[in-house]
Amino acid sequence: MNVNHGKKAGPDHEPEGRGALVGVQSGPTVLRIALGAQLRKYRDASGLTTAEAAEVIRATHSKISRLERGRTTARQRDVADLLTLYGVTDEAERDKLLELTREASVPGWWQQYNDILPRWLELYIGLEKAASIIRSYEMQFIHGLLQTEDYARAVILISNASAPIEEVERRVSLRMQRQRLLTQPDAPDFWAVLDEAALRRPPDGRAVTRAQLEHLLEITDLPNVTLQIIPFKAGPHPAAGGPFTILRFPEPDLPDVVYLEQLSSAQYLDQPDDVMTYLAVMNQLCVQAANGSASRDMLRTLLKET
Repeated sequence: MNVNHGKKAGPDHEPEGRGALVGVQSGPTVLRIALGAQLRKYRDASGLTTAEAAEVIRATHSKISRLERGRTTARQRDVADLLTLYGVTDEAERDKLLELTREASVPGWWQQYNDILPRWLELYIGLEKAASIIRSYEMQFIHGLLQTEDYARAVILISNASAPIEEVERRVSLRMQRQRLLTQPDAPDFWAVLDEAALRRPPDGRAVTRAQLEHLLEITDLPNVTLQIIPFKAGPHPAAGGPFTILRFPEPDLPDVVYLEQLSSAQYLDQPDDVMTYLAVMNQLCVQAANGSASRDMLRTLLKET
């Protein structure tokens, strides 16, 4: 995360990028990441290890690592103690970071679903909310931001067939709430690439499939939504590893994040080499996929066939 090496932290020497903290609309997840990045910069600049930092706040070095990666909420007392350890004495700077700590601890709307929301998915929803650009590739299902309620329910039931109906409906509600992201005033640009297989392998019957196709045609009228379909006739493509999502944030100090969802967990990649690899694959997918107009024609053809 853009670590600055070699400078001493303190009133006269501050890590680069100090002023590029995130805005108030970013949400708690990105605020935690921004705070963690700042704390890591100060620790590196002071030449201290995670173990040395952990000793000051009576924690483990793994907790310091989680704090610096934005994976856990920071306590103001811990942040204050760490800033003192790192030699940050400027009151304005300390106040700014402590205010960021307070903002990062405010629950996101999705935390009302904590009873059904695994930690690895909670992190993704927070990043999704804060992103300015979301690019995704899906090969088996329509992306969650584009699903109808009935389609979402059918997909959720595949892996939750024995769950109580109340739990299933809460999962559906969570997915529908996420979709508000696309129509809010500061909506991100969403660019989805779908394999044709995702359209020809419906999770439920004809009525659900028709409604989903109609919904895709409607939602692609939004100026911030682009949908491309990779037809079977395009042949092999480079996304052999499966679906992935790339999130970009408006804050210049935050790196792009690649999200890889697995059966019961997820990976988050933010190292430059990893991100560049997935960006190259995404760009190649967009070249091989039908353009927006041709993709809409494919949807209309499928709708007639269904």
